Amino acid sequence: MIIKNGKFILPCEHGNFFITKDISVKFSKKIIELGNFSEKNFIDAENNFVAPGFINIHIHGCNNCDTMDANKNSMQKICEFLPSCGVTSFLPTTMTMKISEITRALENIKNNKFFGAKIIGVNLEGPFISKKFHGAQNPENIIAADFKIFEKFSDIIKIITIAPEELKNFDFIDKCAEKNIICAIGHSAADYEIAKKFIEHGANHITHLFNAQTPFHHRKPGIVGAAFDTDAIVEIISDNFHVSPVAQRIAYKIKNKNKIILITDSCRACGTDEKISELGGQKVFIEKNIATLADGTIAASVAKLNEVMKNFHENTGASIAEIVEFVTKNPARELKIFDKIGSIEVGKSADFVIFDENF
Repeated sequence: MIIKNGKFILPCEHGNFFITKDISVKFSKKIIELGNFSEKNFIDAENNFVAPGFINIHIHGCNNCDTMDANKNSMQKICEFLPSCGVTSFLPTTMTMKISEITRALENIKNNKFFGAKIIGVNLEGPFISKKFHGAQNPENIIAADFKIFEKFSDIIKIITIAPEELKNFDFIDKCAEKNIICAIGHSAADYEIAKKFIEHGANHITHLFNAQTPFHHRKPGIVGAAFDTDAIVEIISDNFHVSPVAQRIAYKIKNKNKIILITDSCRACGTDEKISELGGQKVFIEKNIATLADGTIAASVAKLNEVMKNFHENTGASIAEIVEFVTKNPARELKIFDKIGSIEVGKSADFVIFDENF
């Protein structure tokens, strides 16, 4: 099969994405060749952008389904819905619930096969977090970090969010590193010094920057200050509610462009017209595309990945090619699967998304 007549977003010789109209792409299950082909049968991109399929590394649910439903039908509906947002690979994300419920969700993913967007692992958000910054996570289910609890799922867990100030030493971080699991700092009351120490030891990922963590203050830089002052990779929910356009712009100016990953952190209400929904066993209310708990606490988002990309593009002035890097190359590199997905290059999986200037 051939895709032609598009504005293709490709890596240059230095790895930075750029846009070219001078090629076509031949593919089957994998990308076979880049060039100019004269076949009569082809996919006409009609001068739209052609990019590698997007990767969402932090998503609880959508299409009225959630990872914590822990059943094959719900996860299948998520996989079917995500390509409509340009997402071809993702990490279903758990919540801070009872260990038995988290285990069922992990077993559902590990023991079943799904079609549609590909599940490339699991993001474990909690239960090893801070009660002070629990956000929309139920504080009753927060426990001390213990690697043994989920060790049998270490083959599918790719990211675990922890509150470093709750750890006695680096043992948990080291055990995760042995299994190629990324330790992320989030839902945490850590100060700048603790956060920086753990980032430098390997917890080099910040769960939804600015949200549910110590903020930046000129005398107390907090986790946000540590994220800006180190090489940490940061997630950003650019729905214009979790993070204001100004804060998005500041993060874009400060951080190395290879260290930014756009996410949705979306709940089951994403892609629906529901006004009352659910997250982690808690009732969620949606008004003007903002999801909150009954007490007003922000409760995930209802945004799609293509929407947060559009927002970040408009708010920061980042080029469309750069924006695509934030949801393809950057997450693929961090997950150590950039040899398989994340760019349009020969030998990689033939995951494509075609979109216009409005994403």
